[in-house]
Amino acid sequence: MSRRSTPRPRADADDGSVDPTIGAVPAEAIAGSFPSIDLPIQPPYPPMEAKSVAEIPGGDGWLYEPKWDGFRCLAFRADGDVVLQSKAGQPLARYFPELVSALAALPAQRFVIDGEIVIARDGVLSFDDLLQRIHPAASRVRKLAAETPATVLVFDLLVDARGQSLVQRPLGERRAALEAFFKTLGAPERLTLSPASRDQALADRWMRELGGAGLDGVIAKRLDEPYRTGERSAMRKVKRIRTAECVVGGFRWAQKGGEVGSLLLGLYDDDGLLHHVGFSSSFTRDERRALSPVLEPLVAPPGFTGSAPGGPSRWATERSSEWQPLRPVLVAEVRYDHFSGDRFRHGTKFIRWRPDKDPRQCTFEQVTARAVPGALAGMLSPR
Repeated sequence: MSRRSTPRPRADADDGSVDPTIGAVPAEAIAGSFPSIDLPIQPPYPPMEAKSVAEIPGGDGWLYEPKWDGFRCLAFRADGDVVLQSKAGQPLARYFPELVSALAALPAQRFVIDGEIVIARDGVLSFDDLLQRIHPAASRVRKLAAETPATVLVFDLLVDARGQSLVQRPLGERRAALEAFFKTLGAPERLTLSPASRDQALADRWMRELGGAGLDGVIAKRLDEPYRTGERSAMRKVKRIRTAECVVGGFRWAQKGGEVGSLLLGLYDDDGLLHHVGFSSSFTRDERRALSPVLEPLVAPPGFTGSAPGGPSRWATERSSEWQPLRPVLVAEVRYDHFSGDRFRHGTKFIRWRPDKDPRQCTFEQVTARAVPGALAGMLSPR
């Protein structure tokens, strides 16, 4: 199947920042307030966060969980009130009406859960479908909720069905309470118990084998720690880091200093069109100085024959929209953490030039997630 040749326009973030349109939900897009609810903890309640590490920690006392590619969410239920809170402390309920309905239909009347909102499409988690939900039109949200319903993958219980706070209890107790809580729910709609294991070998296998299904890495949590709201001391995350070879279809000058600011990366689709898919700007001073002599002799239009870099986004209004097109002859190997919506979600890290690589071999195929048969179903089956 041919990839579309005209992906929807996206704002660039060639200054090294996260592009809010592709990598995160801007706070102003989901601004709002929460009602007061009759629970021991109130929204906005800062979720426990993770410290990034290079390797999965080993030894006793760790609980391993998949790191899902979605929106972090705390869900509060107090009788007839249902509140969904984002990681940044903003309301999410209006964007996921199917989740509000599912939570309101549960037999448990009072609880607070911590989890991840995900959408699966063809056996692969689709972050791009999640981003489509942050839309101002309620009619559009309702349409998407019916077409691509979301699911909450639950990994912690902060308030139990009796309305008792568990945040001071160690994770080992909270996990047992969460599993018992799910047994009382039967087979709830749009709510799934996220897998967890004390087996590091299983966590290693998740990292190796399930990236094609959209798994973003592994989370490790200390079993003896309470729920440390807003802190990173009790939780570690290891993200899957991958590499890709991309055509350098253009570059931007840095705002100051007269040096190259970023390389603009491209991949070919099945029709032979070169699409802009992201950027790389993490260079040392010496590396930047060496770029101009390499790039300037190759300046020639059009650079990209498919989707091309756009102008400055409203999150970076001072940045120039000018970019220089290059003949498509340079191939760069870059390291990235995630690719979705036809581009790298964050800036990439330049590794090396690949003069041995034919630019035409730099296709979307190397970065497109593929469903691992039964992978998600196997991980999320009732336990």
